[in-house]
Amino acid sequence: MKTKEDQEIVELYWRREESAIRETDIKYGRLCHYIANNILSSDEDCEECVSDTYFAVWNAIPPKRPERFSAYLGRITRNLALNRFDYLTAEKRSVHVMCSLEELEECVSGSESLDSELARRQTELAISDFLLKQEEEKRNIFIRRYWYFDSIGEICRQTGLRESKVKSILFRMRGKLKIYLESEGIEV
Repeated sequence: MKTKEDQEIVELYWRREESAIRETDIKYGRLCHYIANNILSSDEDCEECVSDTYFAVWNAIPPKRPERFSAYLGRITRNLALNRFDYLTAEKRSVHVMCSLEELEECVSGSESLDSELARRQTELAISDFLLKQEEEKRNIFIRRYWYFDSIGEICRQTGLRESKVKSILFRMRGKLKIYLESEGIEV
């Protein structure tokens, strides 16, 4: 069975056809599960998060018409998983997720200027611009760590690099990101 193109799937949502959810699951179910599982580390919570993702997409389309459906799904899944993670672990924190977030704190703080939606969006665009200017391997390592919350060990397995090399790349990129954000007038 051939999978549908993204715009065909989005069109199914616009027509309110329930097959949109099935087609989304066929094409992007593994991606959504991967994102949720890296944050939640529980099959039951992961499954619930992915179901919540499909429900959120069903409620958002229409009126939204995402240009990059995979990125749209990934963002929703990630945000829902992080929210569930916060709820489930208010007192106890998953080591690998908290470590990833703490590593980025020095680059992107929770300062008052980031509270507004405009400042948040400006920061997102600046980070995207920064990443697009990086070598592909370094960009992929950074995204694996801070978007997908892959452990250092998992990144090493995927790239074939030694742990010290991966840590060094991430350390240097965080430093460059901080300088870049400051040069863009973003308070860090």
